[in-house]
Amino acid sequence: MSARAKRNATSGSNEAADAVPEADPAKELLWARPGFLVRRLHQIHVAMFFEECKSPNITPVQYAILTVLSVLPGLDQTSLGQEVGLDRTTTADVVRRLEERGLVERRDNPADRRTRHVYLTREGKSVVTALRADMARAQERMLAPLKPAQREVFMDLLATLVEANNQYSRTVLRSM
Repeated sequence: MSARAKRNATSGSNEAADAVPEADPAKELLWARPGFLVRRLHQIHVAMFFEECKSPNITPVQYAILTVLSVLPGLDQTSLGQEVGLDRTTTADVVRRLEERGLVERRDNPADRRTRHVYLTREGKSVVTALRADMARAQERMLAPLKPAQREVFMDLLATLVEANNQYSRTVLRSM
């Protein structure tokens, strides 16, 4: 029995017990698909991210890029994309937008003019620092329905699925 079904069965409401649930075949089909649930959870997380991280108007993907650069400064754009699972075109577009906002700077690689290295600016470092607690709140809100032991299992299971299926993505994560 799913957690949702258990909650409904143990709600304690006489009204719920007396009511005949209406079948929703579309919902039954969709909720049986892990891809649907993963996508839906991603939508929920993005909404929570935007609620918590209001001030600088940063997207989750932009925050991921900034976070990686805060710990791995000077990555070339291809490696940066591989760290966060973005293709080259998307990475270049995100980096360009961040550069236009003064959050990152790109520098030519003197050894290979075809590659550019990306660095956080002071403003970019400030944004990462300012958003760290906001992002933590978004993560906490998303995981709040789970007990600590469930959170650990959930995160382990997600990591297992990502690692086992990484090769099927358009962009294989580098740090696996």
